[in-house]
Amino acid sequence: MTGAGAPATRAARAGTVTLAFVVGIIYGSVATIGHRNELRVGELVIPWGLVAAILGVLALLVGIRLVAGGRLAAAGAAAGILGTVALLTLPGRGGSVLIAGDLVGTIWAVAPALVAVFVVAWPKLPARRRSTAGAA
Repeated sequence: MTGAGAPATRAARAGTVTLAFVVGIIYGSVATIGHRNELRVGELVIPWGLVAAILGVLALLVGIRLVAGGRLAAAGAAAGILGTVALLTLPGRGGSVLIAGDLVGTIWAVAPALVAVFVVAWPKLPARRRSTAGAA
């Protein structure tokens, strides 16, 4: 039995990374389907689906990194997202694609990778020390 401060076992870390990978696959699928949503106001087109999908990737990876306590689980989720996006760029049996070759599709194909590199490579900030000067 391990305490709250004990290091995780190898099996627990593998399970965490596997779960993060599956969550990444699910989010990558849902975001790929929804990235084409847009709001039209006259001539102005607002790609809210693309913005929400990219912000969702950022939030998911940062959240997993904070909760899991390291880069490995975030990298697992990123691999799930990027693998799914890469797979869904390929044409289906009938020739239909989910990620078109236009500007929005290109941004969606590249942005998750950039976000993943940023989140996974971000350095771990040192823990703040408590000041004992005012303690009596």
